[in-house]
Amino acid sequence: MVGWVRVRSPPVLESKLLCVSLLYLLTTLPLALYVSFSDPGRRCSRLLLPSFASPAKPELFEYPPGYGERKHALPVTRALCSSPVAFADYQIALEEIDGLCRNLSASASRSPALRYQGGRRDTFAGNLSTQKRRSFFRHTDNLVEIPCGFFKEFPVPEADRLAMDNCRGVVVASAILNDYDKIRQPMGLGAGTLATACFFMFIDDATRRVLARHGILTAAEGARRRRGGGAVTVGAWRVVTLRAGELPYESPAMNGVVAKHLLHRLFPNARFSVWVDAKMQLTADPMLLVHALLVGRGADMAVSRHPFNVHTMEDAVATARWRKWGDVEAIRIQMETYCANGLQPWSPSKLPYPSDVPDTAIIIRRHGLASDLFSCLLFNELEAFNPRDQLAFAYVRDQMSPKVRINMFEVEVFEHIAVEYRHNLKPDGRGGGKQGVTRMASSRDITGSSCEGYLLKMWGDSPE
Repeated sequence: MVGWVRVRSPPVLESKLLCVSLLYLLTTLPLALYVSFSDPGRRCSRLLLPSFASPAKPELFEYPPGYGERKHALPVTRALCSSPVAFADYQIALEEIDGLCRNLSASASRSPALRYQGGRRDTFAGNLSTQKRRSFFRHTDNLVEIPCGFFKEFPVPEADRLAMDNCRGVVVASAILNDYDKIRQPMGLGAGTLATACFFMFIDDATRRVLARHGILTAAEGARRRRGGGAVTVGAWRVVTLRAGELPYESPAMNGVVAKHLLHRLFPNARFSVWVDAKMQLTADPMLLVHALLVGRGADMAVSRHPFNVHTMEDAVATARWRKWGDVEAIRIQMETYCANGLQPWSPSKLPYPSDVPDTAIIIRRHGLASDLFSCLLFNELEAFNPRDQLAFAYVRDQMSPKVRINMFEVEVFEHIAVEYRHNLKPDGRGGGKQGVTRMASSRDITGSSCEGYLLKMWGDSPE
C-alpha cells in the first residue's frame, strides 16, 4: 500500500518567501503607477498609431513555418523621453510629401546638383589617398566633380535598374548579404504607402539560396508567374538579387554600405529615402517618419544618436573591444589619421549636433546637395578603412562644407519606430568568440600619438 506524505516547508522558509514577495510588490508597484500616470507628453509610447492602423489588417506576406522572422527581438527598457515626436495625420503627411516631390522634380533643373566623377578604376571608390579624399570636403564650385563610387559596376539586373530609375518619390531600402538577417515586413503602413513609396531589398546569392530553401522565393516567383511577369516581391519588398560574382568587394559588409550610403546614386530620381538595416523592422509608416523627423525639422538627414557613446573614440574602442571589425590595428591607424587631420571630441561647441556617434540602423534623407555630398565623402572613408560608418561620421560631418543639417533624434524615439532583432548566428566564429585578455590603457600608451590631444580633451585633462 502506497501512501502520500505531505511535507510542509519550515516556517522560517515560508516567512522568507513572503518577505521576498512583499519586497518585489513594493518595488514594482510604484514604478508601474509612475509609468501609468506620468505625463503622456513625455512618453515615447506609440504616438504613431494613426486611425488607419488596424490590428486586423492582413499580413503583407505569409512566411513558411521555421523561417523565424519574428525570433530573437532585442528588448528595450526606455519608456520615457524628453523630446517626444508628434506625428501628423497620415493623409496630411502623404499630401505634403507628394507636393514636395512634385515641386522638387519641377525645380530639379534649376537647383545646384553634385557632379560625379566617372570612368573605371581599380576599386569601387577609386582607392583615394587621405589628402585626395580631404580635397573634396569643401565644395564651393558646383562644376567640380566629386568621387562617389561606381568606378566599378554595382551588379543590379537591368529590369530592376529601370524600376529604380522610375522611383520618383520616397524609396525605402534595405539589404541582406551573406544571409546575415531575415526579410521582415514593415508594420503600421498607411493605405496609400505601398502605392506611393518604393520598397527595395537587395540580396546576394548566399541569401537567395536560403530564401529558396525556405520556399520564400518560390512563392514569390510563383506569384510573379501568375501575374504574367514583373518583379519578384516578398510582401512590401521588391527583391533585387545582385548578380553573382560581380560584387565590387569581397566583404559583404562593404557591399552592403554601397546600398546604404549611395541610395541617391542608385535611385537618381528619388527625392527622399529611408534606409533600414535588415536587423530592424519598421513599426511606423515611412511617410510619417520623413514628414516628422526630416521635413518637419528642416533637416537634410535624420538619424538616431547612439544609445551609449558620444565621442568617436568611445565607439572606436568599443568596435575593437567587441571585435565588430576584425582588424584592430587598422582601426588604430584610422583614428590616428583622423586625429592628425582635425577630429575633435564632442563638446557643446558642436551644437546643434548633440553627439558625434549615430546609430545608423535607420537613416532618413532628403536627397540634395548637402546630404548627397556627405554620403559620398563618408563612403570614400568607408572604403579607405572599414564599413563601420560611426567612426567616420563626425570626421566628415564637422569638416565638410556646405554643412549638412542633421536631426539626431533621441534613442527612445528610435526604439519606438522600429524593432531590432539579432543577426542570424553564424557557425564560423566571427564576432562574439572568445577574446584575449584586454590590457588597460595608461598615459604612456598615448604619449606621442596624434590622438593624445583628443584623448586628454575627452578625459577633461587638456590644459586648454
